[in-house]
Amino acid sequence: MFTKGSKIASMLKGTCPRCQEESMYEVRNPYNLSKALKMHENCSHCHLHYAIEPSFFYGAMYVSYGLGVAFAVAAFVISHVFIGADLKTSFIAIMATLIVFMPIIMRLSRNIWINFFVNFDKNWKEHMNKKS
Repeated sequence: MFTKGSKIASMLKGTCPRCQEESMYEVRNPYNLSKALKMHENCSHCHLHYAIEPSFFYGAMYVSYGLGVAFAVAAFVISHVFIGADLKTSFIAIMATLIVFMPIIMRLSRNIWINFFVNFDKNWKEHMNKKS
């Protein structure tokens, strides 16, 4: 499931969705906030252009919203249901969770978005040779 060739592996690792040979991001650490969303323009292996069209990653905002809701629900369930915190403390737990995981949510939403449109191609090297 998390091996090379699966969409889940590409989404979680942030690798090129076509060849999964390298990270799409210039800096692997999402908590380097000044460079959290800096991406390479193309994959250096299969030459996939990551911004498929102008403003391509604006669609990732919708995915980001869904991920944010999922993280918030998880924080609420853990704090209120399992730990037994009151609603005010649960709200603080939700806000803290969203702030702490913001860089991960932003990157993960981009990874998911591009994987909607680009599939893994185990024969990408052959296709590159045909183009040359």
